[in-house]
Amino acid sequence: MKILVDANVLLDVALDRPDFVTDSKQVVAWCQASAGSAVIAWPTVSNIYYVLRGARNDTIARRFISDMLQFAGVAGGHTEGVRQALALTMSDFEDALQVVAAMSAHAEWIVTRNAGDYRNSPLPAVAPKDFIKRFLKT
Repeated sequence: MKILVDANVLLDVALDRPDFVTDSKQVVAWCQASAGSAVIAWPTVSNIYYVLRGARNDTIARRFISDMLQFAGVAGGHTEGVRQALALTMSDFEDALQVVAAMSAHAEWIVTRNAGDYRNSPLPAVAPKDFIKRFLKT
């Protein structure tokens, strides 16, 4: 199984967000243990850098991205993909970019805390806690 991990899940871990970090860490741990099973969308790289640089500093932001690339590939980032995202009937264009990136990487799921925003997505989206219940718990 391959998943696209949304920036909010990664930022939960990077910023140790109290309400979300436990579930998000479990998703990241699964990604680390499942080589080749996780991707992030191209825009996620800049979003994570921008948020972490502001919340922490440049060095921490770059280190987190470097560490993330040890377990997640980067998907998307081409003209036709942007056109595909524009054609999706999703209210949030950034989410549409995530979907197209996931499809280009042959991901089966998008793991995000904003799963409801993906109602019109051609790929299913699931919250970290639901991903854990569905795929990690026996």
